[in-house]
This record gives sequence, C-alpha cells and structure tokens, in this order.
Amino acid sequence: MKYKFISWNIDSLNAALTGTSERSAQSLAIIDELITMQADVIAIQETKLNDDEKKVNKVLSILKEKFPNYKIVHRISTPPARKGYAGTMYLYKESLPEPSVSYPEIGAPETMDSEGRIITLEFPDFFITQVYTPNSGDGLKRLELRQVWDDKYREYLQELDKTKPVFSSGDFNAAFKEIDLANPKSNHMNPGFTDEEREKFGLLLDAGFTDSFRHLHGDVEGRYSWFSQRSRMAKINNTGWRIDYWLVSSRVADKITASDMIDTAARQDHVPIILEMDI
Repeated sequence: MKYKFISWNIDSLNAALTGTSERSAQSLAIIDELITMQADVIAIQETKLNDDEKKVNKVLSILKEKFPNYKIVHRISTPPARKGYAGTMYLYKESLPEPSVSYPEIGAPETMDSEGRIITLEFPDFFITQVYTPNSGDGLKRLELRQVWDDKYREYLQELDKTKPVFSSGDFNAAFKEIDLANPKSNHMNPGFTDEEREKFGLLLDAGFTDSFRHLHGDVEGRYSWFSQRSRMAKINNTGWRIDYWLVSSRVADKITASDMIDTAARQDHVPIILEMDI
C-alpha cells in the first residue's frame, strides 16, 4: 500500500486562510498547492488557534471547503498555557480506515503538555504522530525544560513503536548535523543548535528511528526546511536550517520511497515536508 504524508509548520492557520497580507497570500498559495498533491494525511503545526469558537469554526469551514474529502482533528493550547500558542492539526482522507485519535500528555514540565503540541493517529498498520517541539527560547531560558521534553517524547515514541511502526513528523526545533544549517559555526549554542539539543536528537535516532531525508539523500548539503523571517535575504541566499523531519521506525526504513521539502517560492519560515511510504 502506497501512502503520501505531508507535514508543515504553518505559523498561524487563521492568518493563512483569512488574512489579507502578502504573506497570507503566499501561505494560501501553498495550501492550494498541497490540495493538488492529494496526500493521505496532512499534519499542521503552530496553528495558533484559540478558544474563540466563531473564529475556529470559520477556519474549519474554509478548510472543509478546500479539502472536501478529508476529516479534521485539531488541538489548541489550553490553560494554564497561554491562548493562541502552538497548536496542531491533522487532515486525513475519509477513504482511510477510521483512526483512533489521541492527544497525548507525556509528563512534560511546566505548561508544555497544555500547549497542544502532539496529536497521534493510530491506523491498523501504523501510528502517525506529529510534534511541535518547544523552542529553547532567547537566551536558552527554556533549554533545561526542553531537555526534559526531549526525554519524555523519546520515551513516548518508544512506547508506540513497541506496538506497530511509527511515522513521526513535525518541527523538532533542532538541527542535528552541521550540514543541517547554513552557518553552523556562528550558530553554535543558539536555540536549535546547542550541544544538548543535538545530543537528545541523536538519542532519539538511536532509540530506533530513522531520519527519512538523510536515509534517501545521504549527506547532501544546502537543503533546509526553515528560513528566518528576521533576515529578508535568508531564502534568496539559502541560509536556512533543517529542523523539520519525518522520522520512521527503523525497521520499516526500507519502505521509504520519497522524503523531501516542498518548494514555497518566496515565502520564508517553514516549508512543508513530504514522506512517501510503500508498506
């Protein structure tokens, strides 16, 4: 059975679907492109939806119109976490077997379990789960908490993996190797490229998971999934980071047929990433 999966940190779903800015138009164009790709499952991170029922219903209505043959599940940040923060969503084809949906709490510190960071779909033959990993923050003020999160998340994936293969996607907020960002020397010990974050990501791979992109493309350089909006030239100069991943249980890594980034033209920030499996 062939499957196509897409994952994207959209940085505000509401802005993409209802905004009037140039960036909103760029985001909407990407959504329209994703529609044509007819993925089986689409994972979206950083939706930034809140508990405003009217606004949420408007967003869901637009999505259902654009993706008429998909079902939608989503999760928002809830108290004590702040409103309109983080958030995740899945769209999956109605033709798929109906999955069991869970909204895991992993015993993360502070408000992290309330920030809507993980959703998991259990299908008959596999789990597909997404994550929006907490950023270590300016001045690495959240680095210690982030390390606890990494340990808890790794343990969670290992538990899933005991039952059936796992496909985990999302914004992991970590560039693992020096070739995963354009300027490793000047960014060493910045959020996303600390020794601690890289070590934890390595432990996740060692726990039985494969970076699908590296599995297919080896040590190719200059391929990134995120371009900072703070630098207008980041996309033009290809000074990005690869911090978004599709990880798969290593025992089914030989079933990966495609893993890549999806072009977003001039739009900066995260790009969608695609995984194709034949299982």
